Amino acid sequence: MFILGMGFFGQFFAQSLKKEGWVVTGTCTSKTKKKQLEEKGFHVYLLDANQPELSTLNAMKCYTHLLVTIPPLGGVGDPMLQHGELLRSTLLDGNLQWLCYLSSTGVYGHYGGAWVDEDYPTSPTSELAKLRLDAEEGWLNLGQGLGFSTQVFRLGGIYGPGRSAVDTIIKQEPPSEGQKMRKSRQYTARVHVEDISQALKASIYTPSSRGIYNIVDDDPAPREEVFTYAEDLIMKKWPGRTSSNSASAASPTKKDDSRGDKRVSNMRMKRELGVRLLHPSYRSGLLSIIDQMENPFHCSP
Repeated sequence: MFILGMGFFGQFFAQSLKKEGWVVTGTCTSKTKKKQLEEKGFHVYLLDANQPELSTLNAMKCYTHLLVTIPPLGGVGDPMLQHGELLRSTLLDGNLQWLCYLSSTGVYGHYGGAWVDEDYPTSPTSELAKLRLDAEEGWLNLGQGLGFSTQVFRLGGIYGPGRSAVDTIIKQEPPSEGQKMRKSRQYTARVHVEDISQALKASIYTPSSRGIYNIVDDDPAPREEVFTYAEDLIMKKWPGRTSSNSASAASPTKKDDSRGDKRVSNMRMKRELGVRLLHPSYRSGLLSIIDQMENPFHCSP
């Protein structure tokens, strides 16, 4: 497995595959990150996606499976697909059999709370979502043109150990821009890293001619509800240890109708890939995260 982009999910998936005996290599963008990943036992290439080195591309073609997690850049688009012809010619005579691009459910745009599946028209409203859609088409065309089993996974908001509502409250982190955007939404798609991982493995072992899958859980609950539950879990496990800013992290801002509410269906994932969600709701996902946690307050007086 070659993973373009060893970020939060890329590292989780790489670790999961290594435990099953896979050879895994990935890329990152800084020497500091490369050193950190190598200390964790990963083989990593430094990659400037705007100017990829031929040696990295040549290494990539030696692998049988390619996962692309690198997001598009504003004003640029998918940085790797800028070099589409070079990619195509390099991979043409390689060993690749399978390719998956990780996209986002943000490509659907506005649906007024309706359920949407993969056959619904996409209507992205932000520049980033439009660039995601372009990248989907680019990677599908590249992979299918070269004869690989090629998928696009449209992910909900990714969470897991170290990156969840529980972690945000405990660490007293200010909300990210994406979290601020989701505050006012009635519905929010999300998915636990373990379920993305099992969906990818299902795609590998059950090759499909179908190109696009929604990878989300069964419960598109609003962010406020998720944070309220997370705070309750923390209070029960470590009484009196909730964060002073957890309420502001969870509380919705003034309703913004420009944010497109929708509920995203995962029926195709279940039906065609045979995925049975480990965490069908944020409740089981957050519970599993907090159950694995050491006491984060043990240094406090």
